[in-house]
Amino acid sequence: MVARFLILGAGFAGLELSTLLSEALGDSAAITVIEEAEAFVFGYSKLDVMFGRATAASVKLPYRAFVKPGVVLRRETVTAIDPVARRVMTNVGTHDADVLVIALGATYDVSTTPGITLGQNEFYSVPGAFHLRDVLPTFIRGHAVIGVCGAPYKCPPAPSECALLLHDYLLTRGMRSDCHITLVNPLPSPVPPSPETSKALIAAFAERNIEYIPNRRVASVDASRKVVALDDGRELPCELFLGVPKHRAPDVVIATGMTENGWVTIDPRTLETKFPGVYAVGDLANTGAPKAGVFAEGTARTVAANLIAMLRQQEPIAKYPGAGSCYIEFGANRIARVDVDFFSGPKPTGMFHEPSEELRVAKEQFGSSRRARWFGH
Repeated sequence: MVARFLILGAGFAGLELSTLLSEALGDSAAITVIEEAEAFVFGYSKLDVMFGRATAASVKLPYRAFVKPGVVLRRETVTAIDPVARRVMTNVGTHDADVLVIALGATYDVSTTPGITLGQNEFYSVPGAFHLRDVLPTFIRGHAVIGVCGAPYKCPPAPSECALLLHDYLLTRGMRSDCHITLVNPLPSPVPPSPETSKALIAAFAERNIEYIPNRRVASVDASRKVVALDDGRELPCELFLGVPKHRAPDVVIATGMTENGWVTIDPRTLETKFPGVYAVGDLANTGAPKAGVFAEGTARTVAANLIAMLRQQEPIAKYPGAGSCYIEFGANRIARVDVDFFSGPKPTGMFHEPSEELRVAKEQFGSSRRARWFGH
């Protein structure tokens, strides 16, 4: 009997999981991937488009190019999930599975922050980042606030990257002296697991006259008054707001009863949910590790290894390591890297690699290797 795998979502986790299952099982498994978007976009590409370093068309990887033995990718929208029956309803029909893997990622809850509008004044969604590409040229003086509306959020260094890239953008256009940049973040430091990385970023902010406000989140945005309110009641002047909305699991996942405090409860080392044969991987799973592409990829590899072992009647022994590397844009064409490990020691650790042009090449190789692996080019 052919095993039926149903994977919901084709982000880092869904793409890697389906690729690994295809490589190991080929046509001996029926692997269905359900994804509503037309194309995959690397998270870091959103900043590239936003600051005019790439075009929207150049960063989109159409899912029609994702072709693997034993895998069918369906462009459908998930409308309901029954984790007990391992049955999924979409806008097109019903899918049943022997193994169900939920990889739908985190969604953005703008309802909790008055004044945040999805696709308009936030840069975490693809439409939002692409829209801000056209807004940035209109900002010539005043206060810019890069504001995080809640934690946890995807790619913890990204707001810092945004601040540094905005500095470069305004400097190149000769407008930096007329603009003030403030970064508001609810985390105690830019990259909490790595004090060395945080110290380097804070030094970079100081060098560029970027105001950094930690341990605070944006509570509301009032465009008519041109102010941003923080959760301590303080107000900041704001002519340009670049927001990071509050994150949580999608509504269709919350409706299953699998979530606590907005995230799917799983075994953090195996990604198993409380429902037999149902796994949650990537950003929506409460693993205790960061929400970022490389970590989502790691959850997929763990689940793939265990599923393949079980099909081969072997012991599933793979454990999610909770470790990975993140590249960080420092501006001036230099990139740093931080290697973080959440599970090996008594507390999370991070090793910082100084910004360099050489690490830009490494980041490009990170993207190109996955583009070739998943999309064949």
